[in-house]
Amino acid sequence: MSVETLPDELIDFPFSWRGDQLPDEIEVLRKEPVKRVRTIAGDDAWLVSSHALCRQVLEDQRFSLKDTSAPGVPRQYALTIPPEVVNNMGNITGAGLRKAVLKALNPKAPGLVEWMRSNAAELVDSLMAEGAPADLRGQFADPYSAGMHCHILGIPKADAPRLMRSLDIAFMNSACPVTGAKLNWDRDIAYMVERLDDPATTGLMAELAALREDPQYDHLTDEMLATVGVTMFGAGVISTSGFLTMALVSLIQHPELTAELLADRGKIPAAVDELLRINLSIGDGLPRLALEDVTLGDVEVKKGELVLVLVEGANFDPDAFADPHKVDLARENNTAHLSFGGGQHYCPATALGKRHAEIALETLLEKMPDFRLAVPVEQLVWRTRFMKRMPERLPVMW
Repeated sequence: MSVETLPDELIDFPFSWRGDQLPDEIEVLRKEPVKRVRTIAGDDAWLVSSHALCRQVLEDQRFSLKDTSAPGVPRQYALTIPPEVVNNMGNITGAGLRKAVLKALNPKAPGLVEWMRSNAAELVDSLMAEGAPADLRGQFADPYSAGMHCHILGIPKADAPRLMRSLDIAFMNSACPVTGAKLNWDRDIAYMVERLDDPATTGLMAELAALREDPQYDHLTDEMLATVGVTMFGAGVISTSGFLTMALVSLIQHPELTAELLADRGKIPAAVDELLRINLSIGDGLPRLALEDVTLGDVEVKKGELVLVLVEGANFDPDAFADPHKVDLARENNTAHLSFGGGQHYCPATALGKRHAEIALETLLEKMPDFRLAVPVEQLVWRTRFMKRMPERLPVMW
């Protein structure tokens, strides 16, 4: 199908599984920023692609994340987690646990930055000792992200692989329910319940365990507390590893940016935001359900219809970002990207995610300044899990 003009009939979304190039359809959608599409699950949805309208959807409480899990509503893909977990931060807030969770996600938590630096250096030293080619996703981005979340939760880092093995199925984008997803979920919930009872547990899980002695939290079950640990590990690792992996792909694609950062490491924080803006790891749209009829641009969205926020469209919108395809570390509005969402569901781990990436880039640029792909980019195999698009492996040499 030519993308010069999109047909009037429904088009399939997402457009591409690849994360190394912006889909051609996005530029065509500039003329039609609210477009009818067909989802993976076979349902109709409105795809919103301009920065202004994407922001409107994310900030307008008439568009609900929670209700995308309701029975019988149009879906982007089949649920692979319990429906009540879709609105996870809302549940955490409603249970009175928001303060504890935000405290755990604070990058200024005692010793956290030092731990990240030490772990990043250890991982890079280890893969360099093994020699090229090395897999920067499997040997660095994944274990670095998983280790950080184990540290925050206060569970053994050695247990990260057993939790990581759940993620491919637990957060699979599928048209139909996946039998293995519930098996994974039940197993991981049982693991986190065990951590609540383990005196060796520290961090957030120890804080949650202590709440069981407080009459104010009598309404919380062990399963509810364990759900915080399972969802924080799963969604957190997928998000941080996904962005970091794609940031490394972007650095490989923009050697001039790598040279600029090698010349001035002080530009790394600005680079992280610009890498977030051009990041193509979000493989689908952010889903919201219309709770009433809402005018969106030139379209009347009806109550009960599914709306998908196309973050890639918003982040490359020339009306919001001048010369959007240029990587510009001096961009004045470099934090206006929507890669962390927006509105009441703005990612609570934004500051932590940025610091996590900054330390990773600092470490790699110091120890492996000339890393480059060991295979042509066309040979990378892409997968999408939980709206995160990543190559299965990122083989590099130096």
